[in-house]
Amino acid sequence: MKAFRHLATLLNRFPRTERLWQRFNGAFAAVLGGCIALLGFLIFLVDPLGVVPFSLPMDRPIVDIKQRHFYPLVIRSRRYDSLVLGTSTSRLLDPADLDRTLGHRFANLALNDGRAWEAWSLADLYLREIGVPKSIVIGLDGIWCHPQADRPENRITVRGFPGWIYDEDPWNDMAYLVNGRMVEFAGRTIVTLLGLRPERLAKNGFAVFVPPEADYDLERARQHIWGDGPRRVAPIEPEVTLTEAERTALPFPALQWIEDLQTRTDGQSELIYVWMPVHLRSQPVPGSRDAAVEEECKSRIDDLARQAGALVIDWRIPSPLTTDDKNYWDGLHYRVPVAGAIVNSIGQARAGDQVGDGRVWVTRARPDRLSQGENAQVRD
Repeated sequence: MKAFRHLATLLNRFPRTERLWQRFNGAFAAVLGGCIALLGFLIFLVDPLGVVPFSLPMDRPIVDIKQRHFYPLVIRSRRYDSLVLGTSTSRLLDPADLDRTLGHRFANLALNDGRAWEAWSLADLYLREIGVPKSIVIGLDGIWCHPQADRPENRITVRGFPGWIYDEDPWNDMAYLVNGRMVEFAGRTIVTLLGLRPERLAKNGFAVFVPPEADYDLERARQHIWGDGPRRVAPIEPEVTLTEAERTALPFPALQWIEDLQTRTDGQSELIYVWMPVHLRSQPVPGSRDAAVEEECKSRIDDLARQAGALVIDWRIPSPLTTDDKNYWDGLHYRVPVAGAIVNSIGQARAGDQVGDGRVWVTRARPDRLSQGENAQVRD
C-alpha cells in the first residue's frame, strides 16, 4: 500500500508525465491499428488463396505445401480440363505425362494422407465452379473400401479441412484470412512473384515428394517395407470365402461419392479408375478375410464403372511389380519410373492393349458419349 501511495504522489507531482504517457499510448494504439489495417489490406489484395472477390487479378503461385488450402487455387485458375484425385500413392503421376498420353490438360490434386470425401470435395468444387472435366483419373486405395468412410472422423485427417475455401460464399472467408499465417502466405506470394523464391508446388499441383533417385538405398527401403519382421507374405490357407449374404451386407459408403461423380458427369467425362500398386506387404494378406472384403469392394466399383462406361485398371494385386522391393521407397510409395509405367498402362488400356502386370477389369462401353455435352473450358 505504501508503494501505491508513493506512486500516486509522484503522478500528482508530475502531471506532464501522465499526459505524455497518454499521448504515447494513443499514438501507439493508432500505429498498431494502422499496421493491422495495412496487413489486412495486404492480405485481401494479394489474396494468397485466391478466395477474395475484390483481390488483385493475377496468377497466384502455390507458396506452401498445405494442399487442402492451395489445390482450390489450382482449380480456380481454369488452366486444367482434367484431374487426378487420390492419396499420396497417386501424387507421382506426372500431369505432363498424362497430357501426352490422354491429350488433355491435367492437374494432379492427389492429397497426402487423403480421404475419399476430400477427393470428392475437390471434384465437387471443380464441377460447381468450372464445369465437367474432360477426364478424371481416380487413384484408388483402401480408403474407398473403409466401412465407415462417411463418419465425420473418417472424412478428414488430423490436418483438418478448410471447408470455407470450398463453399459457395466467398464473403465468409474473410474471418479466416486475418491471421499471422495468412500474412506469411501473402509475403511469400509477393516474394515468389518477384522471382526471389521458388514455388512449393507446380501450378498443376505436381511435385516429386520422394527423395532423389540417386539417394535410393535398397536395404533402407526394405526396412521401411518390412520392418524387423519376416520379409515375405504368406497366403492364408484355406482361403476365406464370404457368402453372398456376407458380401451383400458389407458397407462401402465411400462408393456413393464415386456414384455421385458418375451421375454429375453423365458420360461427358472420361473416367479412369486405377487401383494403385502399393507393395504386397501393404495389401490385405492373400486368402484373408480382409482380402475377400476388398475383392467385394473392387467388384462393386467394377459394377459402377460398367454403368458409366469407365475404365478400371487394377495394380493393387500380387504381381512382379508389387512383390519387388526395388520398386519402392516404403510399403506405399513406389519410385518415379513406376509412375511412368502406370501412366503408360492407362494409355495401353485405353487403346485396348494388355497392361503389364495389372488387370484391366472394364473397358469403356460408351466412348461416343465423350464428345457430347459441355466440358469445362480452360484458358490458355
